[in-house]
Amino acid sequence: MGEAIITRRGGGKIEIVGQEIITGVLSGTVNKFDTIYVDNIINNDKLANPSNLPTSRGNGVAFSKDNIYMAVVSTSSPYILIYKRNVDIFTKLANPSSLPTNVGNGVAFSPDGIYLAVAHQNSPYIAIYKRSGDTFTKLANPSTLPSYTGYSITFSPDGTHMVVGHQNAPFVTIYKRSGDTFTKLANPSVLPTGDVYTVVFSPDGIYMSVVHGFAPFVTIYKRSGDTFTKLANPSVLPTGTGRGIAFSPDGIYMVVGHENIPYMSIYKRSGDVFTKLADATSLPNGTGNDVAFSNDGIYMFLASQSYPYVCLYKFNGDVFTKLSNANILPVGAGLGVSISQDNIYMSVSHLSSPYITIYKRNISSSNFYPALNSTKNIFDGLGYATKAGTIGQTIDMVSIFRQ
Repeated sequence: MGEAIITRRGGGKIEIVGQEIITGVLSGTVNKFDTIYVDNIINNDKLANPSNLPTSRGNGVAFSKDNIYMAVVSTSSPYILIYKRNVDIFTKLANPSSLPTNVGNGVAFSPDGIYLAVAHQNSPYIAIYKRSGDTFTKLANPSTLPSYTGYSITFSPDGTHMVVGHQNAPFVTIYKRSGDTFTKLANPSVLPTGDVYTVVFSPDGIYMSVVHGFAPFVTIYKRSGDTFTKLANPSVLPTGTGRGIAFSPDGIYMVVGHENIPYMSIYKRSGDVFTKLADATSLPNGTGNDVAFSNDGIYMFLASQSYPYVCLYKFNGDVFTKLSNANILPVGAGLGVSISQDNIYMSVSHLSSPYITIYKRNISSSNFYPALNSTKNIFDGLGYATKAGTIGQTIDMVSIFRQ
Protein backbone atom coordinates (compact mmCIF):
# COMPACT_ATOMS: atom_id res chain seq x y z
CA MET A 1 0.00 0.00 0.00
CA GLY A 2 1.30 3.50 -0.77
CA GLU A 3 2.05 5.75 2.15
CA ALA A 4 -0.01 8.86 2.85
CA ILE A 5 -0.28 11.35 5.64
CA ILE A 6 -3.37 12.95 7.14
CA THR A 7 -3.76 15.39 9.98
CA ARG A 8 -4.71 13.87 13.33
CA ARG A 9 -7.25 15.47 15.63
CA GLY A 10 -5.75 18.34 17.60
CA GLY A 11 -2.43 18.45 15.75
CA GLY A 12 0.36 16.10 14.75
CA LYS A 13 0.25 13.34 12.17
CA ILE A 14 -0.97 9.83 11.63
CA GLU A 15 0.22 7.62 8.80
CA ILE A 16 -1.18 4.97 6.51
CA VAL A 17 1.72 2.55 6.72
CA GLY A 18 0.13 -0.61 5.36
CA GLN A 19 -2.47 -3.05 6.60
CA GLU A 20 -1.80 -5.55 9.37
CA ILE A 21 -3.92 -7.82 11.55
CA ILE A 22 -4.24 -6.96 15.24
CA THR A 23 -6.09 -9.01 17.86
CA GLY A 24 -7.88 -7.27 20.71
CA VAL A 25 -10.79 -7.24 23.12
CA LEU A 26 -13.95 -5.39 22.20
CA SER A 27 -15.24 -2.63 24.48
CA GLY A 28 -18.57 -2.54 22.68
CA THR A 29 -20.67 -4.22 19.99
CA VAL A 30 -19.56 -4.07 16.37
CA ASN A 31 -20.61 -5.40 13.00
CA LYS A 32 -18.28 -6.77 10.38
CA PHE A 33 -16.38 -3.94 8.65
CA ASP A 34 -17.26 -1.42 11.39
CA THR A 35 -14.53 1.08 12.22
CA ILE A 36 -12.57 0.21 15.37
CA TYR A 37 -10.28 2.47 17.36
CA VAL A 38 -7.31 0.82 19.07
CA ASP A 39 -5.93 1.56 22.53
CA ASN A 40 -2.82 -0.49 23.24
CA ILE A 41 -2.04 -1.37 26.84
CA ILE A 42 1.62 -0.48 27.32
CA ASN A 43 3.82 -2.04 29.99
CA ASN A 44 7.17 -0.46 30.75
CA ASP A 45 9.03 -3.48 32.04
CA LYS A 46 12.23 -2.94 33.96
CA LEU A 47 15.26 -4.67 32.48
CA ALA A 48 17.99 -6.30 34.53
CA ASN A 49 20.55 -3.78 35.73
CA PRO A 50 23.81 -3.52 33.81
CA SER A 51 26.62 -5.42 35.51
CA ASN A 52 28.58 -2.17 35.91
CA LEU A 53 26.56 0.65 37.43
CA PRO A 54 27.28 4.25 38.38
CA THR A 55 28.56 4.45 41.96
CA SER A 56 26.62 7.58 42.85
CA ARG A 57 23.72 9.79 41.78
CA GLY A 58 22.79 9.66 38.09
CA ASN A 59 22.32 13.24 36.97
CA GLY A 60 21.45 12.67 33.33
CA VAL A 61 21.11 10.09 30.57
CA ALA A 62 21.04 10.07 26.76
CA PHE A 63 20.61 7.53 23.95
CA SER A 64 22.41 7.75 20.63
CA LYS A 65 20.09 8.08 17.65
CA ASP A 66 20.99 4.61 16.37
CA ASN A 67 19.76 3.10 19.69
CA ILE A 68 23.12 1.40 20.25
CA TYR A 69 24.79 3.60 22.87
CA MET A 70 23.55 5.04 26.15
CA ALA A 71 25.54 7.52 28.25
CA VAL A 72 25.00 8.38 31.91
CA VAL A 73 26.58 11.24 33.87
CA SER A 74 27.05 10.95 37.61
CA THR A 75 28.51 12.65 40.67
CA SER A 76 31.55 10.39 41.13
CA SER A 77 34.45 9.30 38.93
CA PRO A 78 34.48 8.47 36.05
CA TYR A 79 31.60 11.01 35.84
CA ILE A 80 30.58 9.60 32.42
CA LEU A 81 29.62 5.96 31.81
CA ILE A 82 28.99 4.78 28.26
CA TYR A 83 27.02 1.60 27.57
CA LYS A 84 26.58 -0.40 24.38
CA ARG A 85 23.28 -2.18 23.83
CA ASN A 86 22.98 -5.70 22.44
CA VAL A 87 19.27 -6.56 22.35
CA ASP A 88 18.27 -5.96 26.00
CA ILE A 89 21.77 -6.08 27.50
CA PHE A 90 23.60 -2.82 28.24
CA THR A 91 27.34 -3.37 28.67
CA LYS A 92 29.61 -0.64 29.96
CA LEU A 93 32.47 0.27 27.64
CA ALA A 94 35.98 1.09 28.78
CA ASN A 95 36.24 4.64 30.12
CA PRO A 96 37.59 7.31 27.79
CA SER A 97 41.29 7.91 28.43
CA SER A 98 40.53 11.53 29.36
CA LEU A 99 37.57 12.03 31.70
CA PRO A 100 35.50 15.04 32.75
CA THR A 101 37.21 16.88 35.60
CA ASN A 102 34.31 16.64 38.05
CA VAL A 103 30.60 15.94 38.52
CA GLY A 104 28.78 15.28 35.24
CA ASN A 105 25.50 17.18 35.02
CA GLY A 106 24.36 16.93 31.41
CA VAL A 107 25.07 14.67 28.44
CA ALA A 108 24.11 14.57 24.75
CA PHE A 109 24.97 12.68 21.56
CA SER A 110 25.18 14.48 18.23
CA PRO A 111 22.45 13.38 15.80
CA ASP A 112 24.93 11.28 13.80
CA GLY A 113 26.24 9.59 16.97
CA ILE A 114 29.83 10.67 16.26
CA TYR A 115 30.15 13.21 19.07
CA LEU A 116 29.31 12.88 22.75
CA ALA A 117 29.33 16.00 24.92
CA VAL A 118 29.30 16.32 28.71
CA ALA A 119 28.55 19.41 30.81
CA HIS A 120 30.26 19.23 34.19
CA GLN A 121 31.67 20.98 37.23
CA ASN A 122 35.21 22.40 37.28
CA SER A 123 37.07 23.90 34.36
CA PRO A 124 36.81 23.42 31.39
CA TYR A 125 33.11 22.76 32.25
CA ILE A 126 32.54 20.75 29.06
CA ALA A 127 34.14 17.65 27.56
CA ILE A 128 33.57 16.74 23.90
CA TYR A 129 34.34 13.23 22.66
CA LYS A 130 34.55 11.82 19.16
CA ARG A 131 33.53 8.20 18.62
CA SER A 132 35.37 5.71 16.45
CA GLY A 133 33.78 2.31 16.83
CA ASP A 134 33.38 1.85 20.57
CA THR A 135 36.20 4.25 21.46
CA PHE A 136 35.43 7.79 22.63
CA THR A 137 38.37 10.17 22.40
CA LYS A 138 38.29 13.62 23.97
CA LEU A 139 38.78 16.51 21.56
CA ALA A 140 40.77 19.65 22.28
CA ASN A 141 38.72 22.16 24.26
CA PRO A 142 37.10 25.03 22.39
CA SER A 143 39.19 28.21 22.54
CA THR A 144 36.38 29.95 24.45
CA LEU A 145 34.78 28.02 27.29
CA PRO A 146 31.60 28.42 29.36
CA SER A 147 32.03 30.82 32.26
CA TYR A 148 31.33 28.31 35.04
CA THR A 149 29.73 24.96 35.93
CA GLY A 150 27.97 23.33 32.98
CA TYR A 151 24.50 22.01 33.80
CA SER A 152 23.17 20.93 30.43
CA ILE A 153 24.27 20.44 26.83
CA THR A 154 22.57 19.71 23.51
CA PHE A 155 23.15 19.55 19.77
CA SER A 156 20.94 21.09 17.10
CA PRO A 157 19.07 18.56 14.95
CA ASP A 158 21.53 19.01 12.08
CA GLY A 159 24.54 18.71 14.40
CA THR A 160 25.86 22.14 13.42
CA HIS A 161 25.33 23.90 16.74
CA MET A 162 26.10 22.79 20.29
CA VAL A 163 24.70 24.73 23.23
CA VAL A 164 25.74 24.66 26.87
CA GLY A 165 23.53 25.82 29.73
CA HIS A 166 25.63 26.85 32.71
CA GLN A 167 26.11 28.85 35.87
CA ASN A 168 26.96 32.57 35.64
CA ALA A 169 26.40 35.01 32.77
CA PRO A 170 25.91 34.64 29.88
CA PHE A 171 24.20 31.46 31.22
CA VAL A 172 24.07 29.98 27.73
CA THR A 173 27.06 29.46 25.42
CA ILE A 174 26.47 28.59 21.77
CA TYR A 175 29.05 26.91 19.55
CA LYS A 176 29.13 26.24 15.83
CA ARG A 177 30.83 23.05 14.73
CA SER A 178 33.09 22.70 11.71
CA GLY A 179 34.56 19.22 11.63
CA ASP A 180 36.02 18.66 15.09
CA THR A 181 36.29 22.37 15.89
CA PHE A 182 33.67 24.09 18.06
CA THR A 183 33.74 27.90 17.81
CA LYS A 184 31.77 30.10 20.20
CA LEU A 185 29.21 32.37 18.55
CA ALA A 186 28.24 35.83 19.74
CA ASN A 187 25.86 35.78 22.71
CA PRO A 188 22.18 36.42 22.06
CA SER A 189 21.36 40.10 22.57
CA VAL A 190 18.95 39.15 25.36
CA LEU A 191 20.21 36.56 27.84
CA PRO A 192 18.42 34.22 30.26
CA THR A 193 17.93 35.71 33.72
CA GLY A 194 19.66 32.98 35.70
CA ASP A 195 21.59 29.72 35.66
CA VAL A 196 20.37 27.52 32.78
CA TYR A 197 19.53 23.95 33.82
CA THR A 198 18.31 22.52 30.49
CA VAL A 199 18.54 23.64 26.88
CA VAL A 200 16.70 22.06 23.95
CA PHE A 201 16.07 22.62 20.23
CA SER A 202 12.79 22.15 18.42
CA PRO A 203 12.93 19.22 15.95
CA ASP A 204 13.30 21.60 12.98
CA GLY A 205 16.14 23.50 14.69
CA ILE A 206 14.31 26.82 14.43
CA TYR A 207 13.57 27.30 18.13
CA MET A 208 15.86 26.95 21.11
CA SER A 209 14.40 26.99 24.59
CA VAL A 210 16.18 27.18 27.94
CA VAL A 211 14.87 26.83 31.48
CA HIS A 212 16.54 28.63 34.31
CA GLY A 213 16.43 30.18 37.75
CA PHE A 214 14.51 33.48 38.22
CA ALA A 215 11.46 34.63 36.29
CA PRO A 216 10.41 34.11 33.53
CA PHE A 217 11.95 30.63 34.20
CA VAL A 218 11.79 29.80 30.48
CA THR A 219 13.36 31.76 27.62
CA ILE A 220 12.61 30.93 23.99
CA TYR A 221 14.82 31.93 21.06
CA LYS A 222 14.23 31.79 17.33
CA ARG A 223 17.24 30.93 15.20
CA SER A 224 18.10 32.45 11.86
CA GLY A 225 21.44 31.10 10.69
CA ASP A 226 23.80 31.69 13.62
CA THR A 227 21.65 34.37 15.25
CA PHE A 228 19.37 33.54 18.19
CA THR A 229 16.68 36.15 18.90
CA LYS A 230 14.58 36.04 22.05
CA LEU A 231 10.83 35.75 21.52
CA ALA A 232 8.21 37.43 23.68
CA ASN A 233 7.55 35.49 26.88
CA PRO A 234 4.45 33.29 27.01
CA SER A 235 1.57 35.14 28.66
CA VAL A 236 1.44 32.47 31.39
CA LEU A 237 4.79 31.41 32.80
CA PRO A 238 5.98 28.43 34.82
CA THR A 239 5.51 28.96 38.55
CA GLY A 240 9.10 28.30 39.62
CA THR A 241 12.65 27.54 38.53
CA GLY A 242 12.66 25.57 35.28
CA ARG A 243 14.51 22.26 35.47
CA GLY A 244 13.59 20.28 32.35
CA ILE A 245 12.12 21.01 28.92
CA ALA A 246 11.31 19.17 25.69
CA PHE A 247 9.51 19.67 22.37
CA SER A 248 7.13 17.14 20.88
CA PRO A 249 8.39 15.51 17.64
CA ASP A 250 6.14 17.75 15.53
CA GLY A 251 7.41 20.89 17.32
CA ILE A 252 3.89 21.95 18.31
CA TYR A 253 4.03 21.19 22.04
CA MET A 254 6.64 22.24 24.58
CA VAL A 255 6.61 20.87 28.12
CA VAL A 256 8.46 22.56 30.98
CA GLY A 257 9.24 20.70 34.20
CA HIS A 258 9.71 23.10 37.07
CA GLU A 259 9.65 23.75 40.79
CA ASN A 260 6.35 24.65 42.50
CA ILE A 261 2.85 23.37 41.73
CA PRO A 262 1.78 22.31 39.06
CA TYR A 263 5.43 21.13 38.50
CA MET A 264 4.72 20.74 34.76
CA SER A 265 3.50 23.36 32.28
CA ILE A 266 2.45 22.44 28.74
CA TYR A 267 2.59 24.98 25.92
CA LYS A 268 1.20 24.85 22.40
CA ARG A 269 3.00 26.72 19.65
CA SER A 270 1.27 28.69 16.90
CA GLY A 271 3.88 30.42 14.81
CA ASP A 272 6.16 32.13 17.33
CA VAL A 273 3.54 32.25 20.10
CA PHE A 274 3.59 29.68 22.92
CA THR A 275 0.31 29.43 24.82
CA LYS A 276 -0.03 27.50 28.05
CA LEU A 277 -2.64 24.75 27.97
CA ALA A 278 -4.85 23.72 30.86
CA ASP A 279 -2.99 21.55 33.36
CA ALA A 280 -3.16 17.80 32.89
CA THR A 281 -5.79 16.20 35.12
CA SER A 282 -3.13 14.18 36.95
CA LEU A 283 0.04 16.08 37.79
CA PRO A 284 3.47 15.12 39.15
CA ASN A 285 3.84 15.17 42.93
CA GLY A 286 7.05 17.17 42.89
CA THR A 287 9.51 19.16 40.79
CA GLY A 288 9.72 18.09 37.15
CA ASN A 289 13.45 17.59 36.63
CA ASP A 290 13.56 16.35 33.05
CA VAL A 291 11.18 15.77 30.13
CA ALA A 292 11.29 13.53 27.05
CA PHE A 293 8.88 12.67 24.23
CA SER A 294 8.72 9.37 22.39
CA ASN A 295 9.64 9.80 18.74
CA ASP A 296 6.30 8.41 17.57
CA GLY A 297 4.59 11.47 19.05
CA ILE A 298 2.33 9.53 21.40
CA TYR A 299 4.02 9.51 24.81
CA MET A 300 5.65 12.04 27.12
CA PHE A 301 7.79 11.16 30.13
CA LEU A 302 8.68 13.37 33.09
CA ALA A 303 11.36 12.61 35.67
CA SER A 304 10.11 13.87 39.01
CA GLN A 305 11.62 14.74 42.36
CA SER A 306 8.83 12.91 44.17
CA TYR A 307 7.15 9.50 43.97
CA PRO A 308 6.64 7.79 41.50
CA TYR A 309 9.85 9.52 40.25
CA VAL A 310 8.90 9.07 36.60
CA CYS A 311 5.45 9.95 35.22
CA LEU A 312 4.16 8.59 31.89
CA TYR A 313 1.64 10.51 29.79
CA LYS A 314 -0.13 9.68 26.57
CA PHE A 315 -1.17 12.63 24.47
CA ASN A 316 -3.32 13.39 21.47
CA GLY A 317 -3.88 16.96 20.44
CA ASP A 318 -4.09 19.09 23.57
CA VAL A 319 -4.98 16.23 25.92
CA PHE A 320 -2.26 14.71 28.12
CA THR A 321 -3.46 11.70 30.10
CA LYS A 322 -1.33 10.09 32.80
CA LEU A 323 -0.81 6.34 32.41
CA SER A 324 -0.25 3.73 35.09
CA ASN A 325 3.16 3.75 36.74
CA ALA A 326 5.92 1.42 35.54
CA ASN A 327 5.93 -2.02 37.16
CA ILE A 328 9.14 -1.24 39.08
CA LEU A 329 9.94 2.38 39.86
CA PRO A 330 13.26 4.21 40.01
CA VAL A 331 14.87 4.39 43.45
CA GLY A 332 14.74 8.00 44.56
CA ALA A 333 14.21 11.28 42.74
CA GLY A 334 14.20 11.03 38.96
CA LEU A 335 16.82 13.43 37.61
CA GLY A 336 17.04 12.53 33.93
CA VAL A 337 15.00 10.63 31.35
CA SER A 338 15.72 9.57 27.77
CA ILE A 339 13.86 7.54 25.13
CA SER A 340 15.56 5.50 22.42
CA GLN A 341 14.87 6.60 18.86
CA ASP A 342 12.93 3.40 18.17
CA ASN A 343 10.68 4.13 21.19
CA ILE A 344 11.48 0.73 22.73
CA TYR A 345 13.77 1.69 25.62
CA MET A 346 13.43 4.31 28.34
CA SER A 347 16.14 5.12 30.86
CA VAL A 348 15.80 7.10 34.06
CA SER A 349 18.80 8.39 35.97
CA HIS A 350 18.05 8.93 39.63
CA LEU A 351 19.16 9.74 43.15
CA SER A 352 19.74 6.35 44.77
CA SER A 353 21.32 3.01 43.87
CA PRO A 354 21.31 1.56 41.20
CA TYR A 355 21.28 5.21 39.94
CA ILE A 356 20.04 4.17 36.49
CA THR A 357 16.87 2.19 35.65
CA ILE A 358 16.21 0.93 32.13
CA TYR A 359 12.78 -0.04 30.82
CA LYS A 360 11.57 -1.81 27.71
CA ARG A 361 8.18 -0.94 26.28
CA ASN A 362 5.88 -3.89 25.63
CA ILE A 363 2.34 -3.99 24.30
CA SER A 364 0.59 -6.48 26.55
CA SER A 365 -2.86 -6.24 24.94
CA SER A 366 -5.09 -4.12 22.74
CA ASN A 367 -8.59 -2.81 23.41
CA PHE A 368 -10.94 -2.10 20.50
CA TYR A 369 -13.50 0.72 20.69
CA PRO A 370 -16.35 0.66 18.16
CA ALA A 371 -16.86 4.43 18.25
CA LEU A 372 -14.81 7.45 19.23
CA ASN A 373 -16.47 9.41 22.00
CA SER A 374 -15.70 12.15 24.52
CA THR A 375 -14.21 9.65 26.96
CA LYS A 376 -11.99 8.03 24.35
CA ASN A 377 -10.07 10.78 22.63
CA ILE A 378 -6.62 9.22 22.80
CA PHE A 379 -5.94 6.18 20.64
CA ASP A 380 -3.12 4.29 18.94
CA GLY A 381 -4.70 3.49 15.60
CA LEU A 382 -7.82 2.48 13.73
CA GLY A 383 -9.07 -0.10 11.28
CA TYR A 384 -12.11 -2.28 10.71
CA ALA A 385 -13.57 -5.39 12.33
CA THR A 386 -13.12 -8.68 10.48
CA LYS A 387 -16.37 -10.02 11.97
CA ALA A 388 -19.26 -9.02 14.22
CA GLY A 389 -18.66 -9.14 17.97
CA THR A 390 -19.91 -8.05 21.37
CA ILE A 391 -18.28 -6.48 24.42
CA GLY A 392 -15.54 -8.62 25.94
CA GLN A 393 -15.12 -10.75 22.83
CA THR A 394 -11.69 -11.16 21.26
CA ILE A 395 -11.63 -10.47 17.52
CA ASP A 396 -9.21 -9.51 14.76
CA MET A 397 -9.02 -6.06 13.28
CA VAL A 398 -7.48 -4.97 9.99
CA SER A 399 -5.33 -2.02 11.04
CA ILE A 400 -5.09 0.76 8.46
CA PHE A 401 -4.05 3.86 10.42
CA ARG A 402 -1.44 3.76 13.13
CA GLN A 403 -0.11 6.67 15.20
